[in-house]
Amino acid sequence: MRKRVWRRLAGFALIAGAAALVLANGGRAGAQDWRSASREPVGLAPDPALHPEPVVQVYAARTWGWRGNFGSHTWIAVKPAAAAAYTVYEVMGWKLRWSDSALSVTQRVPDARWYGNAPELLAERRGAEAAELIERIDKAASAYPHAREYSAWPGPNSNTFTAWVARAVPELKVDFPPTAIGKDYLADRLLAAAPSGSGFQLSLGGLLALTASRVEGVELNILGLTFGVNPFDPALKLPLVGRLGPAR
Repeated sequence: MRKRVWRRLAGFALIAGAAALVLANGGRAGAQDWRSASREPVGLAPDPALHPEPVVQVYAARTWGWRGNFGSHTWIAVKPAAAAAYTVYEVMGWKLRWSDSALSVTQRVPDARWYGNAPELLAERRGAEAAELIERIDKAASAYPHAREYSAWPGPNSNTFTAWVARAVPELKVDFPPTAIGKDYLADRLLAAAPSGSGFQLSLGGLLALTASRVEGVELNILGLTFGVNPFDPALKLPLVGRLGPAR
């Protein structure tokens, strides 16, 4: 009887804590109307007209609306040498309403706000190193096995896709934010490289996961909520709040 009471109290405490964090985090949830939300660039992507060298960038931004309190959307942008525009690879679930694939490969401004929320640059490579990675990124994106399915939680979603590519191209060394729900989704696999492509990850359907690498540090995912610490790039990782530490 006492164990049952304590379990209920723990559950109530978890819900109350999450609610408190949501309220504290409310200002970053994004615009109230997605149709009028800003998609303006924030100045993180080199202008192709001024920078002809190859560029690869990985971004994350809080999702639109109340979901932004919990999760982020990630994407990958590439620009071959002398290209006039960036090609952006990302997964968007709503595409499945009229298409047989959630994968989107388009030319757009890579550092645009995601429905009002400013993106964060997770990784960047330029020059000869970027040129060698661009073809591999395209190949990995084309081989993404979950393009015909989408689930915001626990995955596969946009973060599952970006993590798939990052595992295939470990030179990017992507340290995903703890709000990138879906990055730990491995479908029917139990063991894989960490989302960064280094170290290891043990995952049970993305609902319970343990990650350890020199890029991510140590992370524990419980029902999509990630707790972690990174001693290599000093930071504390918390659900809802995100990454706490010096700038990357």
